[in-house]
Amino acid sequence: MTALDDKRRIAIRAVIPFVFRHWLRQPYRAALVLIGFLGATVADLFMPLYSGYLVDALTSGPYNQGARHAALAAVGGIVALGLVSMILRLIGLQAIVPFTLKTMSDVAREAFIRVQRFSTDWHANSFAGSSVRKITRGMWALDLLNSTILSSLLPSLTVLVGSMILLGLHWSALGGVIAIGATFYTAMTLIFSVRFIAPAARVSNAWDTKVGGTLADALTCNAVVKSFGAEAREDARLARTINRWRKRLLRTWLRYNYAAMSQLSLLLCLRASVIGGSVLLWMAGLASPGDVTYVLTSYYVIHAYLRDVGMYINNLQRSVDDMEELVAIHDEPMGVLDAPDASPIAIDGGEIVFDDVTFQYGGDGALYDKLSVDLKAGERVGLVGRSGSGKTTFVKLVQRLYDISGGRILIDGQDIALATQQSLRSQIAVVQQEPILFHRSLAENIAYGRPGAGMAAIERAARLANAHEFILRLRRGYGTLVGERGVKLSGGERQRVALARAFLADAPVLILDEATSSLDSESEALIQEAMERLMKGRTSIVIAHRLSTVRSLDRILVFDGGVIAEQGTHAALTRRPGGIYRRLLESQTTEFGRISAAG
Repeated sequence: MTALDDKRRIAIRAVIPFVFRHWLRQPYRAALVLIGFLGATVADLFMPLYSGYLVDALTSGPYNQGARHAALAAVGGIVALGLVSMILRLIGLQAIVPFTLKTMSDVAREAFIRVQRFSTDWHANSFAGSSVRKITRGMWALDLLNSTILSSLLPSLTVLVGSMILLGLHWSALGGVIAIGATFYTAMTLIFSVRFIAPAARVSNAWDTKVGGTLADALTCNAVVKSFGAEAREDARLARTINRWRKRLLRTWLRYNYAAMSQLSLLLCLRASVIGGSVLLWMAGLASPGDVTYVLTSYYVIHAYLRDVGMYINNLQRSVDDMEELVAIHDEPMGVLDAPDASPIAIDGGEIVFDDVTFQYGGDGALYDKLSVDLKAGERVGLVGRSGSGKTTFVKLVQRLYDISGGRILIDGQDIALATQQSLRSQIAVVQQEPILFHRSLAENIAYGRPGAGMAAIERAARLANAHEFILRLRRGYGTLVGERGVKLSGGERQRVALARAFLADAPVLILDEATSSLDSESEALIQEAMERLMKGRTSIVIAHRLSTVRSLDRILVFDGGVIAEQGTHAALTRRPGGIYRRLLESQTTEFGRISAAG
């Protein structure tokens, strides 16, 4: 058995139980769906029997009262069975719609909930467009899977088994022919579906996901594309991806066609055998015209269901393939989990203590090896150092975006590993170097850290962040939509909105990732003023890329290779001969002087 066969079997074993677990959440609706469709199928099963009774009544000889009663009874049976079938099928159809919609809603919502809580690394290594495609494709595949199994495949198998039993009770030879043919047809369909079509479908689905990822990557970075005049280059990149996707999908669709032709050929052989067998029985005097009618009618019912069984099995395999990536999301490790006995953390002063903290990324060597440092409540601390020295990791660990491998991180004496992540992060305000805004109104973006805040509170936060004036100049003011990731605003405007969001959140711990590193002097002055205002009374951690921004802070931690090589005030560190901070400051001062001279 190949690795591909194993993967295929694993996919089926994962998807079908996943779907059944969701069905069991709605037991009454599931039962109603099954009763409706299977009951209608059983009614259809006896239709050919009454058709045979009718033909026998009509061909029994000269018209008489007995023949009349037999014919009317057969017609009545056919009409009654048709009515019962219609009512039961309607019940099944009415029940399967809310049943399927509820299941689709649950699956999509739960996948989104899980993806939202995946680790920072998972999101860094995944295309947002691909993730969206996996969820939406799997959600709609569930619609096809539910319909295929409940309203089609199970009723079809019921008809096939029932018809073979009824025919076998009358003529065992014909029943055997149909049983062998149906079994062979079903087995051939399964082999085609699982071994011939599914591998191609899996590859085409993977390329479908890549198309979504390529589209999202280019569209979310459209500003960069335009800045380099690279539209044609991105067009060509997407065209290459789509061309590969088209070739894979063409192979999949052609395999469906080849399988369908093979199935129709087998059905033709089965039809010839059954019809020829029934005629031979009539010629031998072993079957009446009504019996032949019953056999032919039964066969045509079986033929239709067999033909459809092939389509249903293909649809089942297709839906399993389409759901495979969605189900795999539920098997992905969460990364950072709340402890079983986690409780909400209550942060008051905001004292942060790293107690012998050891941490490493993946299989790399330890970045921190028993790192210990204490940030006092209300202290304003700057983090400086070369790229990769551990500054950004420090603030990520404070937010518990990663789990440490040794030691403890305490806030106000409480181990953050024992706190719920939601309660921890809701009490830490973060202003990033490149703030990300939702494609929502300015008011909604500012209020994101404090849902339900009124307009008065939102405007007050905007004033504190020096954002109120520019917002009022916009045509729709606080109702202005900012575009995806805030692209309709300038960098300085985005920063001020992010600061307003932090003001409104009013968290006791504040993290600032150098918010003025790429702004004009006017915007920098406004943001620097707002930042000074924001840091008052809070434990503040400032990641500094330009050392001029940390001069006034209470303490500066200088990172080097994952250790705190130096710490102290700006004045103290600049007096240290040969110190890392002093060298970094001199380097930036020299560079600034060159730029000024060139200007």
